[in-house]
Amino acid sequence: MKKWSFLKKGKFSQKRMFWGIVGAGVLILLVFFGISPLIEEAKKMKAEITMKQKNIQKFDEFLHNRKAIEEDLQRTQKQYDEIQKKLFPGETPQIGAAALQEIVKKLGDKNGIVIRTFRIVEPKETVPYRKVSIQIEFNPVNNILSLGQFIYDLENHEKKLMITEMDLLVFNIRAPGNIQGSLVVTGLMKGTKVPEKGKEGKA
Repeated sequence: MKKWSFLKKGKFSQKRMFWGIVGAGVLILLVFFGISPLIEEAKKMKAEITMKQKNIQKFDEFLHNRKAIEEDLQRTQKQYDEIQKKLFPGETPQIGAAALQEIVKKLGDKNGIVIRTFRIVEPKETVPYRKVSIQIEFNPVNNILSLGQFIYDLENHEKKLMITEMDLLVFNIRAPGNIQGSLVVTGLMKGTKVPEKGKEGKA
């Protein structure tokens, strides 16, 4: 009788051990195939929520500062438009040089400066612009004020013009009222090269 009870107790212990092993295996499977993916998914969702919250915050800041941003954009656009007006239109240096020559001729006629020759100078790229230049030679000028006004009108034209070279000849130093010489007048066009990051072209 006692022997049978011992055997029965042994079988019961084996069953408990078996079900314990089965339970542990099921628990491991749940962890790896059930709980772990849920944890990873929860982490991903938390990161996504954090990112979206940051985006919403940025959007809120943008809306809060929208008026200031729009005003700054309008100012920038206006400045850009003003700069574009100072540049010669066209895609080639020849077109820009022709427009420059026409302006110089009109200002010469206005101030009584008779221009004898025009010569197109080799264009230069100064990122983000392209310099177009012409060299002019003018007949002797009797009135130095007319020459001064001619130079002033060139450098204060609505287009961005510069006198980059000047060579004047005075026939009589004691009476400098008869002057002739040459000028190199330069204007700007849009450049063909793209500015490198962190570098700015000098006009």
